[in-house]
Amino acid sequence: MTTLALYLAAALAEIAGCFSVWAWWRLDKSILWLLPGVASLLLFAWLLSLSSADYAGRAYAAYGGVYIVASLGWLWLVEQRLPDRWDLIGATICLAGAGIILLAPRGG
Repeated sequence: MTTLALYLAAALAEIAGCFSVWAWWRLDKSILWLLPGVASLLLFAWLLSLSSADYAGRAYAAYGGVYIVASLGWLWLVEQRLPDRWDLIGATICLAGAGIILLAPRGG
């Protein structure tokens, strides 16, 4: 699995897990929504641990940009709210930063 695919899968798992809490707490859904949410958050943590990054902090930092873009996708596709230009500009900046963190040449 490529790093981008891994981070996208992790982002979907994290967003779904967090949304289960949001749905229970803010949308008055059943507390049973938390069960798949916990499983999803566990999947997220496991997926992120598969990153090829040398250090956890670097993996998490690079993942952050992908998470932001995926969150705006969730906003659009699940919550039916179109991201505005500021969302897109901010996401582009974050994704560029994530790419620099992940792909920058580093001396040993």
